[in-house]
Amino acid sequence: MEQRIQFFRVAAAGIAALLIGTSASAQEACKPYTVQAGDTLGTIAQAAFGTGDYQNIFNANREIIGDNPANLEAGTVLNMPCEDGRISETVTAEQIIEEQNKKALSAPKSNAYEPPVKFLAGSNYAPFSDESLTGGGFLLRLAETAMHRGGNNRDYMSAFVNDWSAHLETLLPTGAFDVGLGWFMPNCEKRDMLSDAMRYRCDQFDASLPVYEPVVGYYTMKDSSFAGAKSFDDYKGARICRMDGYFTFDLEEEGLTPPVIELVRPVLPEDCMEALVTGTADVAGIEVQSAADAVAKLGIGTDVVENPNLSKVLSMSFIAHKSNPFGKQYITLLNRGLTEMRNSGEWYAIISSTLKEHNENLMKMAN
Repeated sequence: MEQRIQFFRVAAAGIAALLIGTSASAQEACKPYTVQAGDTLGTIAQAAFGTGDYQNIFNANREIIGDNPANLEAGTVLNMPCEDGRISETVTAEQIIEEQNKKALSAPKSNAYEPPVKFLAGSNYAPFSDESLTGGGFLLRLAETAMHRGGNNRDYMSAFVNDWSAHLETLLPTGAFDVGLGWFMPNCEKRDMLSDAMRYRCDQFDASLPVYEPVVGYYTMKDSSFAGAKSFDDYKGARICRMDGYFTFDLEEEGLTPPVIELVRPVLPEDCMEALVTGTADVAGIEVQSAADAVAKLGIGTDVVENPNLSKVLSMSFIAHKSNPFGKQYITLLNRGLTEMRNSGEWYAIISSTLKEHNENLMKMAN
């Protein structure tokens, strides 16, 4: 989980120029779509939903797309989500969740007493975790539901603490809480390339299977010399914008650390986009949901483009401190429940229903 950054998905019309590549043709929401030559996930999202935010398409097709969303092959058949994020035209997210709840209620109960698992989240991080959302956001909903899936029948307690640094430095290491919800984990096999802060995550915490996998895109001005970058090596010498308090391991893993590059560290995603416009940054590396909203807010869709060749899929996981004597057990329980939820469609239903609620809240605020 990253301090001070809120991720959200907003459908904003009129930003087709945010993306490079030919426009996708004839696809519809809720219908399968066959990728054509020249398509990108961004152009497909723009044609189907009127927004450059393609995270929901990625969520619905994770196993098909693989680890490189920028390498979308012609002929690939994608399951296009509906306007509200669900996949099926006939079955709603709420119906899927209700059906799985009924099955869980009929499962055999354990007579053994086991203390509740203590989950730790932070608010003001919608749609991931926020006290204003149903169930506290989709991270809490996924964690709590997993405790009653996959053969699990474990009680839990959940709390919000908004001091994110205290999660890693005090609350999880001391056992005040058992599991932290929603932290980005680096590729620990590349440990020697990581900063001290990112190595700390590898060394001190056990992580669940990926709970959610946001895509980070890399954005430039349309006429920038970095716009046509074919590899991350092409960003050497660039001023790369990454919000203050935000992870940097995606850059570190590619050898893009000072002095090879200069890091520009403002507060908000729109600050990074504005830095592109004002010329104080050359590249902005931003999660695609936030990027689409920032571009729409600033009205710079005709000027800013996403690199069609480069993107990163990040892993957001539940974590337990390695000193917790039951930490590995709790991670095993969560993995078991999450696996069943993915197989049943409940994982996607919970995420899509939370995104729908959050989007509706954002639209109300805008009006």
